[in-house]
Amino acid sequence: MIAQIEEYLALAMMLPIASFVGLGIGYLLDKAFGTHFLQIVFLILGVAGGFLELIRRLLEDTRDGRD
Repeated sequence: MIAQIEEYLALAMMLPIASFVGLGIGYLLDKAFGTHFLQIVFLILGVAGGFLELIRRLLEDTRDGRD
């Protein structure tokens, strides 16, 4: 039971963490190269990566027969 709670808490935190990591990488690259658009690009990539991992885990859970 506690393992399931931990798993779903990790799922809930995955999207915000992926977004902030993408935003941070874009911010650092913008500072390094003197640009202003990489922050948005990497934020979008972080959000997309978070959604993809969320969908993968949910599909895996439903395939295993868990709800």
